[in-house]
Amino acid sequence: MNDKFVYAPGPTSIRENVRLERARTTTNPDVDKDFIEFYKSTCDKIGKIIKTENPVYILSGEGILGLEAACASLTELGDRVLVLDNGIYGRGFKDFVEMYGGEGVYFSDDYNKAIDTNKLKGFLEKDHNFKYATIVHCDTPTGVLNDLSKICPILSEYGILTVVDSVSAMAGEDIKVDDWKIDIALGGSQKAFSAPAGLTMVSISEKAKVAMKNRKTPIIGFYCNLTIWENYYENKWFPYTMPISDIMGLSKAVDNILDEGVQEVLDRHEKIAGATREAIKEYGLELFLTDGYSNTVTAVKVPESIGALQLKEHMLKKYNTLIITSLKPYDNEILRIGHMGENAREDKIIYALNIINKGLKDLGFNSEENLVGLFNKYLAR
Repeated sequence: MNDKFVYAPGPTSIRENVRLERARTTTNPDVDKDFIEFYKSTCDKIGKIIKTENPVYILSGEGILGLEAACASLTELGDRVLVLDNGIYGRGFKDFVEMYGGEGVYFSDDYNKAIDTNKLKGFLEKDHNFKYATIVHCDTPTGVLNDLSKICPILSEYGILTVVDSVSAMAGEDIKVDDWKIDIALGGSQKAFSAPAGLTMVSISEKAKVAMKNRKTPIIGFYCNLTIWENYYENKWFPYTMPISDIMGLSKAVDNILDEGVQEVLDRHEKIAGATREAIKEYGLELFLTDGYSNTVTAVKVPESIGALQLKEHMLKKYNTLIITSLKPYDNEILRIGHMGENAREDKIIYALNIINKGLKDLGFNSEENLVGLFNKYLAR
């Protein structure tokens, strides 16, 4: 494969020390108790980042595994589940709910802004008979960020468990699992953690564990059954052979975050995202969102006369740079700038903005400004 520059909202760039960690000689994770201690310590470090005392587990599968596992473990036939829908992934949660026999009920809001908590309160006053609710923290196709600090406590007041997809936000946006009453929080290794794809991180509250134990029917399946992890540490036994090299790489990526400082990492994301958004607007482009801007993804509306797909292909062919569009129906409308994890670094965002600037002007976009110059101006403020 040619050495193209890829700048996407995950998988993100991986630091050299993470790549090298994955190349180290490994032990046998099935029988070596030292690895069980290493796994547990890695989970505990992730708990510090997401601010929880709840147990954290690392599952062998990309972030979607966690979404399905949460629904599989909680859902029984006929359970009503509230699906908060203001984005493509938010809406998609209903498929997992119904796959396991539940009834998914949408609370839908505009796709170009964060969930309106007042509307949600009004909805729940009329109908709150739900076992759990699913919420996407950052819906990657548009970069919309939902305010978990308000949403999850509202749901908790009605006794509704909360399942949060924070795959595209965790480690790039603040998440306080315990304070915000999040029952199941789900993350992915390949986004703001900047580790290779292939791992899900999940934290599980005591309330969620009780709900799983008190089911009338067994959980369907094994790999998506979150209860199989509960006593792994006490029993010194994993439910399946762990991908040890991947976990070693993730552990090093987590160390990178802790060494820089969790708050410092969040501040870096906020600073780069803010400068990017302001530069885009002054350059003469529109943002897709009206509010609820994530610090991990910026969705930019590409003029119809150019089209996001043509811009993407042009930048790839002429500059060997892959900056991606969104999912349908926004694939020809939105270009996504994924400033998360190791991609939220000045050198990488400046390179990406320079290529976007060149690509747009090659295709006839008129602006007297320069994206990189504008970004640097706002970054310095």
